[in-house]
Amino acid sequence: MLLATESIRPLALTNGLLQLGLFALVVCWPTWKTGRMSYVDIGWPWGLVFIGLLTFGFRFAEANEMRLAMVCGLYLAIGGRMGFYAVMLWRAGALNRELARYRYQALRWERAGVTNVALARQVEVLVQGLANASFLAFPAFVIAFNPASGVTGLELLGFSLALISLVLESLADRQKAAFVAQSKAKGQRDLVCDVGLWRYSRHPNYFFEWMVWNGLILMAMPAVPELFKSQPIPVAVLLTLGLLFVSRLMYQTLVHYTGARPSEYYSLQKRPAYAEYQRRTNRFFPGPSKDLGTES
Repeated sequence: MLLATESIRPLALTNGLLQLGLFALVVCWPTWKTGRMSYVDIGWPWGLVFIGLLTFGFRFAEANEMRLAMVCGLYLAIGGRMGFYAVMLWRAGALNRELARYRYQALRWERAGVTNVALARQVEVLVQGLANASFLAFPAFVIAFNPASGVTGLELLGFSLALISLVLESLADRQKAAFVAQSKAKGQRDLVCDVGLWRYSRHPNYFFEWMVWNGLILMAMPAVPELFKSQPIPVAVLLTLGLLFVSRLMYQTLVHYTGARPSEYYSLQKRPAYAEYQRRTNRFFPGPSKDLGTES
């Protein structure tokens, strides 16, 4: 869809080649050598940084500087935050053991009877690289394509939603890290983190990450009429549907694919109190704790 759009094609092609090179070196090769897919957590956030830098450097002819700075800044912040954290994990040796979400994928393959696991790993990591080359680049490219001279209120609303959600996602991560550090200092292990934002959702970090992308989609909405003015109708329709699909894609990923479901599979095994936490706390969307009543 991006390659079918003449004005976006050079940017999309350059991004696709860069994402391929990045994943080949940082993800595919280490995965092949070690048998661990956790290197995706280095590759995909730095791929988002590449999208931000490329979008800012490409500069469509009529691009508004403020609009460009907002969307590129968000991509740099989203990718850089997770990318630096992943590099720290790697340097600390935390990636010497497969992360839970990728161990869970191995369980899926085992249940499905997959025998060539080495090949399956390569397909798996390349699929995530393909997301950087396609759907995850949609908001940046469509927003930057918008030739309107002024930034609209809807764009500012989307930017604010994305920025606030990014701050709250970071806050949730910090609250959990502080809880784990405090528990370790007290000699307590395998406790359930239910402090701060974690009282209202079992995965507030994933929820707010999803909201970051919804903010980016909202920012892109004012560009949709321009797509229908400048592109063939089928291309404009597909671009719009692809843009909206980003929200669905991220929700499925964060809840079912590499997010909540794999995390909870192992939490139930490690933490005796996690089942009760599940019963009284929403999985994804924040809300008040459920009253389980008191035992007589």
